[in-house]
Amino acid sequence: MTNTYYQTISTLEKQNVARDYITGWASGFLGNPKIEEQRLTEGWAAGYEDGKENTTENSSSWIAR
Repeated sequence: MTNTYYQTISTLEKQNVARDYITGWASGFLGNPKIEEQRLTEGWAAGYEDGKENTTENSSSWIAR
C-alpha cells in the first residue's frame, strides 16, 4: 500500500468529507468492483470515479456540513 492512499484518506477525514465519498474513493483507488446498485449513492460513485483517477478533485462537493 502506498503512502498516497493513507495520506489521502487521512486528509479527506480531516476535511470532514462524507463517509460514502471516502469509501468510494478507497474502492476506486484499490480497483475494487463497484458495489451493488441498491447500495450505490451519489457520494460513493463520485468518490469511486475520483479514486480510479487518483484525484480528490470533487471531494469539496462532499464535505459534511
